[in-house]
Amino acid sequence: MPNRVAFNPDYPRIAESDALHARAVGLIPATTQTLAKGPGQYVKGVAPKYLRRGKGCRVWDVDGNEYLDFNMAIGPLSLGYAYPAVDEAIRAQLLDGITFSQMHPLEVEVAERVRELVPGAEMVRFSKTGCDVTSAAVRLARAFTGRRKVLCCGYHGWHDWYISVTDRSGGVPSDVKDLTFTFNYNDMESVLDGLDDDTACVILEPVAFEAPRDSFLLQLRHVCDERGIVLVFDEMWTGFRLDLGGAQARYGVTADLACFSKAVANGMPLSVLTGRREIMHLCERDVFFFTTFGGEALSLAAARATLDELRDRGVPAVLAERGKRLKDGVNEIARALGMDYVKCVGLPCRTLVTFDEKAGPPLHLKSLVQQELVKRGILWSGFHNLSYSHTDDDLDHALAAYREVFALLDDAVRRREVRALLRGAPVEPVFRKTSHFNVKPRPAAPGHGDAHDGHFLAP
Repeated sequence: MPNRVAFNPDYPRIAESDALHARAVGLIPATTQTLAKGPGQYVKGVAPKYLRRGKGCRVWDVDGNEYLDFNMAIGPLSLGYAYPAVDEAIRAQLLDGITFSQMHPLEVEVAERVRELVPGAEMVRFSKTGCDVTSAAVRLARAFTGRRKVLCCGYHGWHDWYISVTDRSGGVPSDVKDLTFTFNYNDMESVLDGLDDDTACVILEPVAFEAPRDSFLLQLRHVCDERGIVLVFDEMWTGFRLDLGGAQARYGVTADLACFSKAVANGMPLSVLTGRREIMHLCERDVFFFTTFGGEALSLAAARATLDELRDRGVPAVLAERGKRLKDGVNEIARALGMDYVKCVGLPCRTLVTFDEKAGPPLHLKSLVQQELVKRGILWSGFHNLSYSHTDDDLDHALAAYREVFALLDDAVRRREVRALLRGAPVEPVFRKTSHFNVKPRPAAPGHGDAHDGHFLAP
């Protein structure tokens, strides 16, 4: 009998998942379209690899096992799987068509809704993926300023300008790598060190798991204003979830350009670029950013319904309240057990469980927690990406599972048996190089292109 969201006596059987994965090996590179969904992010031999359906905050794998999902499709499901109002909007639009030979009214209607909600959204452009709009923002910034270099913080997609600063930069020309540099969040000194007269834009996730300190975002705004640099907020995670107007509304700092995806259409593929008219209007002629599927109507219908639900039901406040309960509960369990090496951090709507290496390799600790949560019917990869469909009962089950699992983990740490208790290979890092790299432009020598300092961290 398949496992349920319960304290199951055995680990789930995943024979069908394994069979499908075997068919994918050699056919699909890395066997996945999204690294965060791939087998490398789960304990091999324990966690499922393929999900067949979802409802609310529950998913069922191809072997019939049920899980309480805290990944929620890696962020897009702000309301939940198969959410009735959104699915009905998609079905209704499907009767009329999906993609047309001319523009569709939904393009205007959804753009107007975004303008109503998002500070500084004077113009709006739609696309399909987050990296579409972050890359468009970088191109616009370069066109607007006449400069070349980018200073970034956070994850911004697979396109050349960003992925060049990771260890997965194969195929990116060195000339491109020499134009992107990074800074550390809440560290104005690293920002100032990274700027020069050729900096076109500063792009960052305005908040990830660490809240801004010492008016950090406002300081960025002032520095960019003083130096004529375009400030870009990558609001893939914060948009419409932290606040209906995103981090800009929550912290009272308006960027020149802001990029959104994930929560906006509850799982349908849609991304949004917004910002100042004098920059955005360059898309009308000078900067080419057009795509066949930008006006695809099913996603726009889903976005209209999603934005209405988020607004009418006060979803950001609900996520904050439930997320705080979960975060506080996890931290209290760790404190009660004396586990000072485990913390739940981040904003309530999206938290992360971290492990200090003083207790052992963090990925091993995380893997054991994941393995045991999976046994108890919880799909987890370190995050709590909450949706409106997560209920108090779901949180009760999760916290009860954490009590058991943390006690097991702490005992394993004390006995130095964490790795021995894993039933398969532990989870893998996505990037081996994660911070303090390409941190400062180096003045070019006469007759030579710019160079950069590369800093690498151990895996």
